[in-house]
Amino acid sequence: MRLILRETLLAFRRAPLLSALSVTTIAFSLFVFGLFGLVAVNIRRTMGAVAERVEVVAYLKRGTPIETITTAVRDIESFPEVDSVEHVTEAEALARARRELREFQDIFQDLEANPLPASLDVRLKLGFRDAAHAEVVAQRLRTFSFVDEVRYGQDWVEKLDRMRTIAGAVGLVIGGAFALVAVIIIGTTIRMAVLQRSREIAIMRLVGATDGFIRLPFLLEGLLKGVLGGVVALGLSWAAWMAIDRYLLRADFFTSSQALLGIAAGGLIGLAGSLVSVGRHLRNV
Repeated sequence: MRLILRETLLAFRRAPLLSALSVTTIAFSLFVFGLFGLVAVNIRRTMGAVAERVEVVAYLKRGTPIETITTAVRDIESFPEVDSVEHVTEAEALARARRELREFQDIFQDLEANPLPASLDVRLKLGFRDAAHAEVVAQRLRTFSFVDEVRYGQDWVEKLDRMRTIAGAVGLVIGGAFALVAVIIIGTTIRMAVLQRSREIAIMRLVGATDGFIRLPFLLEGLLKGVLGGVVALGLSWAAWMAIDRYLLRADFFTSSQALLGIAAGGLIGLAGSLVSVGRHLRNV
């Protein structure tokens, strides 16, 4: 194993310019992939923030005793889809309407009686903020005798679900395409290193070296170059994010786990590129 590691490091010393070119090429190919990742992360977080507004509202019949409502709140909070339940009284509903609908202040001031009913605002847990789970919760709420009407904005929740599905599918296709391009580019750079050492590989075969022994230094080289390229690409992505966040629009950067995952992905892509290139060369020798 020590010999293989030494051979891997020697490859960088023998051709420093080619190694630097390989790392740079890998870095820029992963940088493009990283920019797409930034877009995907921000779209996902934006849609997640919109999904937080998904809630089911149960309007209560007038005169419902507070004891009945308190008991119902505890029952609803036990639903597996429910995150929290807020009891909004008639007075609180009117105060909220006056605060949020300022254009109707004249109408609110002329009211002789409060026309707004009390309600239970049911917020859903993460992973349940979609039309299907909202409808399940709504159906359960309709079984309470003191509930007059249940709403959850079915049309816009269904549109949100469709947008998430489309965004996920597009992200998968485009992300896969970028990853494939990165593998091809990395494989090409490793192929150059393999061709440069083709005579050495032929001699190793003549003295009885197995394909596995020949292949392993190149695989480690590809892994190392992929990791280095991933680190450089992460730095370039951070610089691009800083410029976008400061001069264009507010944006989020990768979390620590996502950044480490990106570097690991660079290593795996480098490993895959090396595996393809070396395997092809050994089959043709």
